[in-house]
Amino acid sequence: MTNLGVERTSATVKGGRRFSFGALVVVGDRRGKVGFGYGKSNEVPQAIEKAERYAKRQLLTLPLVGTTVPHEVEGKFSSSKVRILPAAPGTGVVAGSTVRAILEVAGVTDAITKCYGTTNKRNVIKAVFDGLEKLRAADRIKGARGITMGATTIEDKIERGKRFAPVSVKRDKAKGPVNTVDDGRKGRGRGGQGGGGRGRRGPAPEGAASGAPTVADGAPAPDAPKA
Repeated sequence: MTNLGVERTSATVKGGRRFSFGALVVVGDRRGKVGFGYGKSNEVPQAIEKAERYAKRQLLTLPLVGTTVPHEVEGKFSSSKVRILPAAPGTGVVAGSTVRAILEVAGVTDAITKCYGTTNKRNVIKAVFDGLEKLRAADRIKGARGITMGATTIEDKIERGKRFAPVSVKRDKAKGPVNTVDDGRKGRGRGGQGGGGRGRRGPAPEGAASGAPTVADGAPAPDAPKA
């Protein structure tokens, strides 16, 4: 959901001015469905919620070709006229803030647009939706006319654009640093030698748990007790 603007209106009454707010929003799933709504209320959150509810009631499904529209289209409402042209991948949406918001929530990421006449938001939105309603998929036209057609112009552009699209290369994740500390030094903390401090201690030697004395490496073994 994208909020395109909140308008404030006032009415002069006996006790002063009474304000009301109107919200204009556009909703879509970015996969070909889009709708707009306008709601009014005495509070801004209620106006936005009402407009969003109205927009979800009248969603329009668009026959997209990849990330663009299938053909050139022109919509008109009142004194506003909007022309939408398909574009190759990587072009982006060349449009104003209002038209861009509608196309982005609809899932169109490559298109060229041009507005003529008034730029009033309501008129521009209705002109855009008037043009989007005129979009037709190539398969639907083939079935209605009973003819066989090859690839359309925009499909050729998409195929040519894929040749110059950057190829994503999978890279191996960097491995963690190798611990080069000598095994004999592991477990030494701030307490110096002997494994004191916060270092990790290795497994206890055999006999340490039972209290039996241990023999260091290279030291002579103690005399066995006499029977």
